[in-house]
Amino acid sequence: MRSLVFLCCITLSWYAAHAQDSLPTFMPPSAWEYSQPLIEPVVRTPELTSYSQKDPSVVHVDGRWHVFMTVKLPGRTAIEYCAFEDWEHANSAPRHLLDLTDSDYFGAPQVFYFRPHRLWYLVYQVGIPGQKKMWVAYSTTDSIADPTSWTKARPMLDGGDNDPREVGGLDYWIICDDQRAHLFYTSLDGRMWRLWTTLDEFPSGLRDFQLALQGPFFEASHTYKLDGMDLYLTIVEENGQRYYKAYVAERLDGPWRPLADSADRPFAGWKNIRPAAGVTPWTDNVSHGELVRNGYDETMRVDPHRLRFVFQGVLERQKKGLPYGRIPWRIGILTPIETAGQ
Repeated sequence: MRSLVFLCCITLSWYAAHAQDSLPTFMPPSAWEYSQPLIEPVVRTPELTSYSQKDPSVVHVDGRWHVFMTVKLPGRTAIEYCAFEDWEHANSAPRHLLDLTDSDYFGAPQVFYFRPHRLWYLVYQVGIPGQKKMWVAYSTTDSIADPTSWTKARPMLDGGDNDPREVGGLDYWIICDDQRAHLFYTSLDGRMWRLWTTLDEFPSGLRDFQLALQGPFFEASHTYKLDGMDLYLTIVEENGQRYYKAYVAERLDGPWRPLADSADRPFAGWKNIRPAAGVTPWTDNVSHGELVRNGYDETMRVDPHRLRFVFQGVLERQKKGLPYGRIPWRIGILTPIETAGQ
């Protein structure tokens, strides 16, 4: 009997020690190189001069890149759109301010095609005067290439009495599995939250407010399905000199485990980025970015073997003494060094 108990203890100890080994694995890039700035602030009229281009959301459709981004203008924040065939032409592509709401603050867009409705969705935040919680807003279109076709802002969550969010936050992100649409966001205090609704109810019915992950981290959490793996990836930004951390989970309702979660070992940050050949150094911050997806639908899939990261950057010394809305953020692309040029 004693030998049986001893054998059971040995077996359980072995399984405990090796259980982690059986989990799906994903190794993020150890180093990245960044492009030249690809989308920069532009001077138009005094009222439409942009101070910074931020928060890019990107899809590739019918041979063209479609970029939605936050633009900081005098006295207001809005969403701007441009489209182009090649990134080398991104900065010269015509830009369109989207007419979505009368609010003087709306931004942090996420764009995707929701197959059940056969519509493009743009999810973003809208500041409402007198309300502590921003709208989780959405607009739709059946023609992503027509910037005038988006519907006016409507709330998924409106900050009112029936809003299930117990904590306000920002940078809203939708990702869907086979049954549910999950909403993630951060609250600037090292916490990431999750709500969900069924695919049939989307974009209504968000409920079950839950703490998904605790930091330390700051904002701009984006969650993806890793193609070919039973694994999800969340990347989330840290404050100060900005950099990105990474966490993985086997389900969208967690639990999440850290993958690259410090300034010395980041997913992407000043410790592991360098300019590409011929590029003058222009950033040591990796801020509010989006991985280039392997598709453009609601499942948010990325190819773990061919990552690209569209991000906003700036040199740390250029941030000094400026209010956040005047920091001259520009948009570029990070490419893993081991696959750069392939």
